[in-house]
Amino acid sequence: MLPRHRQILDYVRQHGDASVEQLARALEVTAQTIRRDVRELEQMQMLARYHGGVGLPSSVQNIAYEARQVLHIDAKRRMAQAVAARIEAGRSLFLNLGTSTEEVAKALLQHRGLRVVTNNLNVAAILADNQDAEILVAGGVLRHRDRGIVGEAARDFVRQFRADLGIIGVSGIEADGTLLDYDLSEVRVSQAIIEQSREVWLVADHTKFARQALVKLGHASQITRFFTDAALPPAAAASFAGVEIIIA
Repeated sequence: MLPRHRQILDYVRQHGDASVEQLARALEVTAQTIRRDVRELEQMQMLARYHGGVGLPSSVQNIAYEARQVLHIDAKRRMAQAVAARIEAGRSLFLNLGTSTEEVAKALLQHRGLRVVTNNLNVAAILADNQDAEILVAGGVLRHRDRGIVGEAARDFVRQFRADLGIIGVSGIEADGTLLDYDLSEVRVSQAIIEQSREVWLVADHTKFARQALVKLGHASQITRFFTDAALPPAAAASFAGVEIIIA
């Protein structure tokens, strides 16, 4: 993703829907350049064109998986390293769907004696290279776009375990602490992970406070530690009172 693409997304998150002319003035480039950038961001499902301007995509649909893999990747890697540094050898943990939890899996490749329960085939494939980790993979319905396992069977599988840590990612966070995602069948598995974890660690970068997903997953009051990449928005700080905040 181009630095200018990030600037466009940051502007839209801060100001809401914007016209091509507004973006051109703000970024000091031509309208033609902005139109080309908008087309590229729309193809990645990170922007949507409306009559008279552009805005964030509908809350019904998540950003394409391939785009999320590279979106804020440096921040995700820093957060993942911060998570891994706090996980002792021999711990048991859940890892749910998402590119942030996949980065956590990569950061755990040298950890010893881990027992990992996941509904994320990408996480399982990554941790397969850790010969000292036991990986338990949920059964259920395969979601082809991101290799997630969802549905009632996956939820029931998770409920058979009680893990030290539930490490989860989310798609959106409301100022009142509500945790959001897009897919109800995915959310039900993540809710089971929260229920079956002694501690719940949330891994989410600052942009999740600007995203409005459709389905309620949980609340900040259920979180033990929150790993992020920037200070919380003032409006959300009170909702995370009592949660340990780690800024990577």
